[in-house]
Parts: sequence; C-alpha cells; structure tokens
Amino acid sequence: MTLRVAIVGSGPAGIYTAEALTKQASGPVAVDVLERLPTPYGLVRYGVAPDHTSIKSIAGYLRRVLETPGVRFLGGVELGADLSVSDLLTCYDAVVYCTGAMVDRQLGIPGEDLPGSVAATDFVNWYCGHPDAPEFTLDAEEVAVIGVGNVAVDVVRILAKSAEELRATDVPDQVLGALEQSRVKRIHMIGRRGAAHAKFTLKELRELGELLNADILTYPDEVRVEDLTTLSRQVRGNVDVLQSWAGRAPEDRPRRMEVRFWLRPVEILGVSRVEGLRLERTRLAGGRVVGTGEFETIPADLVLRSVGYQSVPLPGVPFDERTMTVPNEAGRVRDREYVAGWLKRGPTGVIGTNKSDAAETVRTLLAEVTPAAERPALDRLLAERGVRPITYQDWLAIEAAEEKLARTLDRGDRVKLVGRDAMLDAMGRTPGPE
Repeated sequence: MTLRVAIVGSGPAGIYTAEALTKQASGPVAVDVLERLPTPYGLVRYGVAPDHTSIKSIAGYLRRVLETPGVRFLGGVELGADLSVSDLLTCYDAVVYCTGAMVDRQLGIPGEDLPGSVAATDFVNWYCGHPDAPEFTLDAEEVAVIGVGNVAVDVVRILAKSAEELRATDVPDQVLGALEQSRVKRIHMIGRRGAAHAKFTLKELRELGELLNADILTYPDEVRVEDLTTLSRQVRGNVDVLQSWAGRAPEDRPRRMEVRFWLRPVEILGVSRVEGLRLERTRLAGGRVVGTGEFETIPADLVLRSVGYQSVPLPGVPFDERTMTVPNEAGRVRDREYVAGWLKRGPTGVIGTNKSDAAETVRTLLAEVTPAAERPALDRLLAERGVRPITYQDWLAIEAAEEKLARTLDRGDRVKLVGRDAMLDAMGRTPGPE
C-alpha cells in the first residue's frame, strides 16, 4: 500500500521532509506539499536578499525534489482557512507541519507601535516580493536597524546600496523604483552586546565594508575586546573587521553606516510617528546584559526591529507559547502528526540544518505510521469547497513570466512578480474569485 503524507509548508524544511520520505520509505509513498502562497521555497524565495545569488541557488535543489515522482506541490491552500487538521488526517496517513518562523520578536519598549517602527521581516518581505508584504516609501533620512545578525546586515546592505547596484537582481521592479527614490542618508545598526557577541558571519560583515555607495564606521570604545585569544576564529575575524572601521575617515559617499555596540533600545520616540530612538549603554554582569544608567538619543525616522524570528500557532495544532514551537519528541507531535524545521526546534541553524532535522522527523514517522488501505482524495474535498490549488505547472508558468519580465526590462535572469493577481495572470487564470 502507498503511504500518503501531507506536508504543510513548502520552504526548505517542508521540501527536505518530502525528500527524506521518498528516500527513506521502504514502500511506495505519495507526498503532497501544501502551501498557502502561490509559490514554493519559503525563506529561499522570500527571506534571502536579492543580491545573495549563491544562497538563492538552493532553489535549484529544492526544485528537483518537487519534481520527484510521488511528490506534488499544491499552492494556494491554507490550513485553517481551506482545510482543518481533521480534514488532513482523514485524507492522509500522516501530516508534517513545516511552516517555519517568519514573525519578528517584539522589543517590548514604549513607542514600539508608532508608525515608522517596523518588523525587519516586513521590510525583507517587501524587497523580496512577498505577496503579503506592506509597501514601503523610503522617505526617511535616518534609519535605525536594531540587531546584529545576518538579517540585520542584509537590511542595512539593501538600504545602503544604490538602486543601480541591485538592478541585475530579481528584486521586483516596484521595489527598485522605490529604492531609486530613497532619501536614506544614515543607517545605524545597533547591538545590545559587544562586537564579540554579534551573530553575523564574517562574509556578510565584510560585504558592508565593500559597498561603493556608503561609508562605514565603528566607535573604538565599542569594538574594543580585552582578550582575543578566547574567541573562535570566526569571531576574531568579525572583531578584526569591526576594529578596522573604528575612526575610519568618511569618503563623502552618499550614505553612511554606523555599527554600534553596547547599546539597548529603551524607547522609540515620537508623537504621531517615529522621530528618534533612546538608547541605554550596557555592560555584562555575570554573563547578562545590564544597563549602566547612561543614555543617548539618536535621530531616526524609521526603526527596523531585527531581534529574532518566532513561529506562530497553527489552527488545531499544539503550541508552546514559552518556546514558540510545537511540542514534540524527535518530531512526533500526536498520533500521525509530526513537525520539522524552525516550528519544531526554534529559529536556529542555517538552511541546510533543516535537512538533518527533517530526516529525524521522517525516521520517527516511518517507524510509527502504517498506511491505510483507502482514504478520501484531498482533490475532491478541495473541489467541493471551491478551492483550486496552484499546481507545480502553474508555478513554472510564474517562473517563465518572471524570466520574460527580466528580458523585457533588461534586468538579469528574473524579476519577481508582486501580488497574487499578477501571479494568477501569469498562470492564465482570472484574478479574483473564480
């Protein structure tokens, strides 16, 4: 008998789970990868910066998995809106939840809800062409980016680059137009701890110092590290680069980046919108960050919060509000329900980490689940509810339209379509209710 498995989410975790099922199963397997968006690949499409083409090439690997016999992509199908957990357990022998962690954590400070205080993920989604992203007009001259991880570095780099430098990437044409009109002059990247605690990689950090459109500097006192011998090679590299920028003389480039440390936001200032950011100097005490009672205020018209991702609950699925994950044992949630990826373990590791994580979940699943002789077809259930899934062939039509748009605009290999209507049009469907 054929083992039928539904995977909810088509990002790296979901597609690696599909791959593990096709490789580990001893008998025939049919895997449906369900995705609420019209497009697959999750963070690879909507979280990787457009100028990081080497990372985006992972999509080629994921594509081959979706083209494996026994694997189907069903886009435009949302758990909780179109289907319930009960529906999935009726139609499949097992369900694996792989929806990731795509919401920013809150700072929990006054002024966080002011207009102009925005989650970095919203900004990333915007420049990556996510259909649910808000629009941005970059009329701010001073921007504060809170956080010193790779996402924060990506955000700073996109803000600092000229539109022309991004022209050959897949950034949507509407976004490129907004970047051309950007009034940004100064960008502050702010970390609560010191240079030795920053989470960015050396490669990403060095890229900031190579930008042609922006000067970069650090402050000597903030990047001083007393003992470099205790640090890893990666961290020493980061510190060396940051110290090389200390007191660096500006070359009068159009924009300026300042990488700040030992500062924590205590209030976002403003009346009707963001006008500034109040920061407190910090230090380590017993391994914890504490305030020193010294404050400074920097001007900011836009604050982008990049202090980590968290998952959100799925309708009908257990969720631990403390860890912001689905409780599990080696991927098992409940009878015939499983989880993989960031929703399973939290937002840790790199994209490739999801491969071994998915393999563990699949081992657990295959050891427990026995295929049923017969189950109702999901396709019939969706048809009865008026839901017409987006197929893999539909997705290929979207890809072809994006490649054609790039040729039309003379803009590299691909330019992303923005919005569901544009994607439906590319598939030959009429936008709006069918």
